[in-house]
Amino acid sequence: MIVGVDIGTSVTKAQLISRDGRTTPVHEARSTVYTLPGHRVEQDLDEVVGTVETVVRAALSDTAQLGDEPVEALALTGQGDGLWLRDAGGAPVGRALSWMDGRAADRLDRWTADGTLRALHRRTGVGLFPGSAAPLLAHLAEHEPERLAAAHVAGYCVDAVVQRLTGAVTVDASDASQPFLDVATRTYDETALELCGLSAHRRLLPDPAPPGTLHRLLPDAARRVGLPAGLPVSAGPFDIPACAFGSGIAEPGEGNLIIGTTLAAQVLDSEPRPAATDDPAGMVLATPYENRYLRVMPAMIGTAGLDWLLKLLDVKIEALDALLVQSPPGASGVTALPFLSTSGERAPFVDPRARGRFDGLSPLAGRADLVRALCEAVAYSARHCMDTLGFSGTVTACGGGARSGEWARIFAGVLGGSLEVCDDAVGIRGAAHVAWSSLGTPVDADAWRARLRTVTAERALIDHYAEGYAAYRRALDTAREGWSTR
Repeated sequence: MIVGVDIGTSVTKAQLISRDGRTTPVHEARSTVYTLPGHRVEQDLDEVVGTVETVVRAALSDTAQLGDEPVEALALTGQGDGLWLRDAGGAPVGRALSWMDGRAADRLDRWTADGTLRALHRRTGVGLFPGSAAPLLAHLAEHEPERLAAAHVAGYCVDAVVQRLTGAVTVDASDASQPFLDVATRTYDETALELCGLSAHRRLLPDPAPPGTLHRLLPDAARRVGLPAGLPVSAGPFDIPACAFGSGIAEPGEGNLIIGTTLAAQVLDSEPRPAATDDPAGMVLATPYENRYLRVMPAMIGTAGLDWLLKLLDVKIEALDALLVQSPPGASGVTALPFLSTSGERAPFVDPRARGRFDGLSPLAGRADLVRALCEAVAYSARHCMDTLGFSGTVTACGGGARSGEWARIFAGVLGGSLEVCDDAVGIRGAAHVAWSSLGTPVDADAWRARLRTVTAERALIDHYAEGYAAYRRALDTAREGWSTR
């Protein structure tokens, strides 16, 4: 069995997983997200490492549930982006800057105006947002150069934890893909660094670990987590690609939707080509597998917008399916644009001024119509992302939104085909998948696929939502013209 850990933004989770796909209950520990003036969002590395130690020890108490199989490895995944500065011993150099941090928004505005973003996108296929490593590094170089001078490594959440557990100064290629990596060669693109004015800080970027790399648990760390010293530790990929492989996608053209706090759409490819878009949006990620790349559109919308609406309407999330049933497809004429993030949107287009709205309201519209309209709009955005990425095969879905049977039916109808839904901790499953491959004993992907449930697309919904999607795209085009005049 493998101990899988997913280090989320505010919650760290761990569970045991066996080679045949069986899992034990998920154990959780919360870490603090510090929201501060100046759009700063930070985390404490020591506290995050402590949550990992807590959940691993808790998960190990469940070994008998899987027949007391031996633990083969510790597999880690977690949040991506942000900036986690450490010294040579792995101690934090100040609090970590979260992927939600907005202090570098002005830097991004400058790069948009002077063409840096488009030039960078042409080279690496990366679309930046304020919480990306590049603008955060540039912000610190301008405003807090002493922090960069004191740092030995500028990395991400997962590799920061790995350094504390194993002593290795490393980074997974999926994390490093954002934003300076040539994903085909897995080396840093020096021109990309120059474009961002960060060549002087190249020393802070560890070279990506080759596929199949395993680290070893240090004695002190092993004692804290309750595992044997020297146990193999697999580091990555970060949570978005981990969900792709945990959902079972394996062939080019297959897609995955993460319907979580934010919506991430991704498609597997055999070549490192970016999505076909005029906007500097999305990303191309190296993966743990040779000749396999992920084209990704990580939108800012998702269940967070739905949570806002349900709170506004004083409705509990448990009532979602019942509300969706009460409103017909098309939400009785109510439509929505789902852009409810204060940061605007980053995929499949980039516009910090993007905002949500409802249309078609009348005294006849009820709470159920508003909820259904927003859920349909999120599904239309997912279709927009998937069309931009060019999916041509099976689509899997995971995340909290996918667990709603009625919302999953909407997604299937909008996408025009059946969804294969995975209900458990998919990121952990993906990290374990990678760990077993690194150990030289890969699991049977078909056996894991058998654990998915199918949500069938209904013909009537497909036809209805084809018209609805075309209307959504027209409404979006009109809205974007209005945003551009602000």
